[in-house]
Amino acid sequence: MSSNPVPRSGKPVKSVDLHVGEALPGVAKTDPIIIADDITRAFGGLKAVDVQHLEIPRGAITALIGPNGAGKTTLFNLLTGFDKPDSGNWTFDGKKLNGVSAFKVAQMGQVRTFQLTKALGLLTVLENMKLGARNQIGESLLPSIFPFLWRKQDESIALKAMDILAKFKLDTKSDDFAASLSGGQRKLLEMARALMSDPTLVMLDEPMAGVNPALTQSLLDHILDLKVQGMTVLFVEHDMQMVSHIADWVVVMAEGRIVAEGPPDVVMKDPAVIDAYLGAHQELDLGVVTGRYTEEEVAQ
Repeated sequence: MSSNPVPRSGKPVKSVDLHVGEALPGVAKTDPIIIADDITRAFGGLKAVDVQHLEIPRGAITALIGPNGAGKTTLFNLLTGFDKPDSGNWTFDGKKLNGVSAFKVAQMGQVRTFQLTKALGLLTVLENMKLGARNQIGESLLPSIFPFLWRKQDESIALKAMDILAKFKLDTKSDDFAASLSGGQRKLLEMARALMSDPTLVMLDEPMAGVNPALTQSLLDHILDLKVQGMTVLFVEHDMQMVSHIADWVVVMAEGRIVAEGPPDVVMKDPAVIDAYLGAHQELDLGVVTGRYTEEEVAQ
């Protein structure tokens, strides 16, 4: 299992020794929390995801990067039960997730946020938070009729919600409608709500997208804090500076496939990654990298 020592500053240092052997696409991890095999998803004639093998290391922050259309969000949707693959098998914490619906995946401890926030605008910030708590007695039809059965639990959930909101500096907004929040504040609210379920794995889809620069550092600190609290983080991001700053491990997708894996400083120098983002290495065709063509076919 990877060790995540926390220095006096309270910030986690980079996790090391996360993989076994050479850091190639699909490399085995020392303690994987997600293991996926032969995951495919096609839309019409386009194969959006074609992942042969992928493992996500436990207790670390993993970045999933790649150009637009690489299949990152589609892979997120498949792993979290929001979409069904054409083929493939995957496990979370040793439990098979094939065919498991999204809400059950969340109940198992694997939660996600969205690129476009899903806060319920006509509910207050506190009400949005309370929705994230698991196993609420009042959610069942019969007990909901009798407040004395669920009132004490509801008060406990509200206290927990306010404590988390305070950490995200949203406690003063608790009675405001979520629709009144800025884009960055909604991102914070969605991340805070995810923590109400005490997750093991938090998956963030482009957490910095559309966020005011004034809130960027706050979001970064909260992502790092998830690791300090013992959670595993998997996030999609385009900002390479952010990725190199907080990620312990980087997985690169292009044309639906995994083309590179490794520590940020190594991956950023990988010709396959440079080609995927910039097309800078003309001698290394992306079709060859992803296995769609052979070098002989490209030469013809």
